Amino acid sequence: MPDDVTALNAHNLAEVASRVPVPGYDRSAVTAGVVHFGVGGFHRAHQAAYLDRLLTEDFEAARDYGICGVGVLPGDARMRDTMAAQDRLYTLVLKHPDGSLEPRVIGSVVEYLFAPDDPEAVVEKLAAPTTRIVSLTVTEGGYNLDDITGDFLTDTPAVAADAAAGSDAGKLTTVFGLVVEALVRRRDRGLEPFTVMSCDNLQGNGHLARTAFSAFADLREESLGTWVREHVRFPNSMVDRITPATTPDDVALVEREFGVADAWPVVCEPFTQWALEDSFGAGRPPLEEVGVQVVPDVEPYELMKLRLLNASHQALAYFGRLLDHELVDGAATDADLKPFVRAYMDAEATPTLAPVPGVDLEEYKDTLEERFGNPHVRDTTARLAAESSDRIPKWLVPVVRADLDAGRDVHRAAAVIASWARYAEGVDEHGEPITVVDRRRERVMAAAQRQLGEDPLAFVRDRELFGDLADDERFTTAYLAALDGLHADGARATLQRLGRG
Repeated sequence: MPDDVTALNAHNLAEVASRVPVPGYDRSAVTAGVVHFGVGGFHRAHQAAYLDRLLTEDFEAARDYGICGVGVLPGDARMRDTMAAQDRLYTLVLKHPDGSLEPRVIGSVVEYLFAPDDPEAVVEKLAAPTTRIVSLTVTEGGYNLDDITGDFLTDTPAVAADAAAGSDAGKLTTVFGLVVEALVRRRDRGLEPFTVMSCDNLQGNGHLARTAFSAFADLREESLGTWVREHVRFPNSMVDRITPATTPDDVALVEREFGVADAWPVVCEPFTQWALEDSFGAGRPPLEEVGVQVVPDVEPYELMKLRLLNASHQALAYFGRLLDHELVDGAATDADLKPFVRAYMDAEATPTLAPVPGVDLEEYKDTLEERFGNPHVRDTTARLAAESSDRIPKWLVPVVRADLDAGRDVHRAAAVIASWARYAEGVDEHGEPITVVDRRRERVMAAAQRQLGEDPLAFVRDRELFGDLADDERFTTAYLAALDGLHADGARATLQRLGRG
């Protein structure tokens, strides 16, 4: 390590402070009142950053709401080790469109537990009187819900094993088992239940969390599920900040630009938004003091983000990759793809939205175009294209359904789905392989191969993902036109033709 580089940890914080802003509050006086499952880049760029700012601006109001991170998956061992080595500190770097960098060391994560090491310790942390909120970023697929019925999947092996384990915390491996056992202990000890706050990109994420956790509780004891439904709060929320996965270049940037050795910094865009339903049973920090929109109804904000930002990201992902764009900003500024995405937002997504309090949708869409085109964030089309089967059905298919029900055009949204089908064939327009990352990878790739034969609608016949869209001629006509164009003429010619449509 060069002499002029300082390792990030609590011991070196004063020296680091000469280079980048660091927490000015006493971290030793912060209590972990929030237990968070899924400490990844997005959580550290968003929720943890908001709480760090609140601790900075109003320490007395926020000191009981530090974060205890929890890792459940085996891959979370790396985060455990990094958090331990750096005393739970990390560097957050905002990358502005003009190329300027805005760093800050975040200190709101004050504890970290790795559940496979000691599940009992996690349950006791959750059951502690100081824990008031349990928050989640466990990905869109992490709620274990059937994509068609919305029911909790009770026969998943890990879920069934946790239900059978009951109160034997040492055998628990899922977030459902850990959280529900902690709720049982709180109930038995006369403590009010904590609030379960989902921060995943799902419409009605609080409702979905309630469905998942109460259904798991039913597996243990029906009366327990009833108690969870009646007594535990599950607020809905909408969270937004584009946060690419940290790369070795980001680690090198923090060391080179700021002289700080941080094994796992976070880089993101400067924009951030959080709309949060004001429904908490055991107290909450005054997040409105740091810009969180605490509102009675989150749905308008959720739909705005999911159908404009997230669904547009899907358009940029597959078409962008087929146009040889590795980075999102290149796709977002492509002469043929940019107007296609804006036309989707204007003509197909916006008509499905109700007015959003405090938001001008035209300005919001303009801002999205600026955010997508930020060349310094260096987000990748591969990241946006990952786990498509968890995303397209939740973000884009509802737009198609709403427009079909209203008799509106769907040819752009249908083309995005067709671009996913073409992408899932696993080879680009130059014959080079495409790495498809999806928990249903074999299934979607097999369907994509079948569409090359006698059944061009094979990909969208998967009713778990698309419902009955394959039966609607208005959709299939637009879908097949786009898919045929992608096969016959390629992505650019298809986009140009769509632009004239």
